[in-house]
Amino acid sequence: MDFLKINGEFGEGGGQIIRTAITLSCITKRPIIIENIRKNRKIPGLRPQHITAIKILQKICDADVEGAKIGSTNLKFVPGNVKSCNLIEDVGTAGSISLVLQVLIPVAAICQKKLNLTIKGGTDTLWSPTIDYTQYVLREAYSRMGIKFSIKLIKRGYYPKGGGEVNLDVLPSNVKPISLYQRKTKNVKLFCSFANLPNELIKKHVESIERKLTERKFIVQTQIDEESAIDSGASLLIFSIDEESIIGIDSIFDKKTEKFNLDLESFTENNLGVDERLADMLVLPASLTSEMTIFRVKNISKHLETNLFVTSKITGCKYGIGKLSDGFEIRIEGVSNTNIK
Repeated sequence: MDFLKINGEFGEGGGQIIRTAITLSCITKRPIIIENIRKNRKIPGLRPQHITAIKILQKICDADVEGAKIGSTNLKFVPGNVKSCNLIEDVGTAGSISLVLQVLIPVAAICQKKLNLTIKGGTDTLWSPTIDYTQYVLREAYSRMGIKFSIKLIKRGYYPKGGGEVNLDVLPSNVKPISLYQRKTKNVKLFCSFANLPNELIKKHVESIERKLTERKFIVQTQIDEESAIDSGASLLIFSIDEESIIGIDSIFDKKTEKFNLDLESFTENNLGVDERLADMLVLPASLTSEMTIFRVKNISKHLETNLFVTSKITGCKYGIGKLSDGFEIRIEGVSNTNIK
């Protein structure tokens, strides 16, 4: 069997390589071996959310898998045929649900299958998109690319106990290119959810952020929701959407410092097409269209570098990066993959 070998140390050297590689392996039916997985991280190897994503994909496409265990630094993944599924899964504790969904949504949609998934775990955790970012920012971008999915939040799950629950529906989709150049709107939505924390504390921080946005001439629509959860916690999402831009930023409340660790300037000073996080999420579907996807981003993140490398290696897509006065323009010439049925 002809395996494509991928070095897990490339680029950001983390979970992004795993997620992108196994997703594209399923879609293109190309067997892969990933080596040196998270080798230089404090805790190397596969983590719970990686295992969950791998095992769900294994069910969806009848894959043969070796090395899918906690701490493993090597993974062999041989995909079969993708099928429609109804599944109930549990990441365990506060493992990120959003990172698991990043894998499952493109596979089901692009392979023209239906997926209904109820999954438990962490909805709002460190080092991953919040479920609100997935729901309002990623879903907006994916819908413009023809990818159809919906999310129903059943219960929030904060670190470390998790216990959140989400229902995902993915529909067969025809993926298409997208162009996102420049933000033109000053309208912004601010969502904040919290559980088991003082209302006054959260409201104070939200009002401070709202004030800073208003001072920068943004028109802010704010919503604060107190919700039930096993653990205490809070998450914040700020986003703006217009015809040529989709820009979001999210943050988890730090209970030690009692504040949101938010780089607000990265949102207010970005007048291009996408935020850094969304940029790397667009690469995979863009690589599988039959035309050119173009988007502009303030900075080239390690995640974006990683996704461009892995997608081009597996799909054969071509990409270019052009320097602008205020950022970068990414062009991805996709390939229509004949293995997708």
